[in-house]
Amino acid sequence: MQSIMIVLFGILGMLFGWFVYSKFIATKIFKMDDNFVTPAHELNDGVDYVPTNKVVLWGHHFTSVAGAAPIVGPAIAVYWGWVPAVLWVVIGTIFFAGVHDMGALWASARHKGKSMGALSETVIGKRTRSLFMIVVFLVLLMVNAVFGVVIANSFVANPNAVFPAWSAIVVALIIGQLLKRKVPLIPLCLVGVVVLYATIYAGSGMPIALPSEVFGLTDKASWILILFVYAAVASLLPVWMLLQPRDFINGMQLLVGLVLLYGAVFVVMPDITAPAFNTQTAIDTPSIIPLLFVTIACGAVSGFHGIVSSGTSSKQLNKETDGRFVGYLGAVGEGSLALITLVAVSGVMLAVSPEEWHEIYSHLGAGSVGAFIQGGSNLISTGWGLSAEIASTLLAVMVVLFAGTTMDSGVRLQRYIIQEWGDIYKLPVLKNGIVATLVAVGCCLLLAFGAGGASGSGGMIIWPLFGSTNQILASLTLLVISVYLIKLGRPAKFTLIPMIFVILMAFFAGLIKLGEYYEKGNWLLVGLDIVVLVVSVLVMLEAWSVVSKLKSTPEAATDSEESTS
Repeated sequence: MQSIMIVLFGILGMLFGWFVYSKFIATKIFKMDDNFVTPAHELNDGVDYVPTNKVVLWGHHFTSVAGAAPIVGPAIAVYWGWVPAVLWVVIGTIFFAGVHDMGALWASARHKGKSMGALSETVIGKRTRSLFMIVVFLVLLMVNAVFGVVIANSFVANPNAVFPAWSAIVVALIIGQLLKRKVPLIPLCLVGVVVLYATIYAGSGMPIALPSEVFGLTDKASWILILFVYAAVASLLPVWMLLQPRDFINGMQLLVGLVLLYGAVFVVMPDITAPAFNTQTAIDTPSIIPLLFVTIACGAVSGFHGIVSSGTSSKQLNKETDGRFVGYLGAVGEGSLALITLVAVSGVMLAVSPEEWHEIYSHLGAGSVGAFIQGGSNLISTGWGLSAEIASTLLAVMVVLFAGTTMDSGVRLQRYIIQEWGDIYKLPVLKNGIVATLVAVGCCLLLAFGAGGASGSGGMIIWPLFGSTNQILASLTLLVISVYLIKLGRPAKFTLIPMIFVILMAFFAGLIKLGEYYEKGNWLLVGLDIVVLVVSVLVMLEAWSVVSKLKSTPEAATDSEESTS
């Protein structure tokens, strides 16, 4: 019965966020305007800048920012207890993630679709741009390299997910062509989702596995290579051809998955067996503060979202007011996934007793995606009468498709960053899309195989940095939005307060991790962590300098939009 109370608390909180808080921020603070000409119209090139239906764009944005993170983070952080995890997911979604994502989308659209790195130069200063882009590139490198490993591992562990995952690409290509020919969206959506679920049903009895070794590479390494070749090609295709329809169908598939999961909660009404606050943690367990706030990122607030908002989504915004639907509602969708993940890994569908739950969650990091798939599939199977095999395949495919869409967008975003570098540093060769893509994929593969050897798992070496680095990036994105609001003479407290909280937690977590890396003698992570921490301090100082000048010359802060048109 506790599970229903958790669900009701989360749903009511997020409904307040959508209907009340987001409307206030969009109309009173950001002052979104239907008459503003968005970059999608002003710079329409049919490839990256394409005016897009807000529902389709929501699907792209939602699935790109989500990945597997709103499942992985909560499924790990529940170890400290379900109460703090639930509170952070709900409060973070309402007051942090939604404002962060919508704000990054709005600010980028007001500056011709610039990424947050390039935008930081316009808002704060030239030195900030270079510093910001270091963090952005590092986050993208980690996400792309690691998600390749995550998907490859999923394919090896769940060969039933291979057929539906690749079938989704074919379905998306067909839908992209039909949408281009003005076929109505709703029938396409229904047919696409039905076909996708039919492939899941077929895939549950059709496992596909690669040979255990090909040219000295394991099956996992072979999958990683295949995935990066696919991501490179996909990142060069016009967004309407594959990126938008694939992400939209995946978004609709997730909605169906959420309906199945939430509906099953009300049917089964499972009891919670996880502790509200875990007092039986392992001796070496780090403190819940600040680690909770960097462990649950996607599902509360995440710097990667700002990269997507200002990288791909802002270039496809049809009307500026669509930014609320795409940005804030995208965060609500992700928060909903994080919330149901917590229910799935906290109750009797995973562990029938507190003792069994503690056996599964014997230490921080135990459980994770496996616990979600097990608990979630049992929940769906019990609530809806589906076979356990189909239910587990459904959730495994959901994880793979989400990770895949994030990887698609991640490589495209890396290409944008490299092309921006070509423009900034006057290197025409880097402005070429194919060259920029090859450089982006080459960096990922160099990390994967250069640092990880034949296994291709090199990304996992620097992955421990992701939590604090990602949240530092979120705070820097909120900082840029805040300075921009101050320049416009508008209230900035709605972004400044979340920014201060996130930077304190992320910086503190970064210092804790720095000590751990030093004790282990992991000098690569020591060096990278120091770079990220120093960059965050320097950007903050640059921003403080700009704000101080604005305060000393109030006439510089104006509500004029002339500089952004």
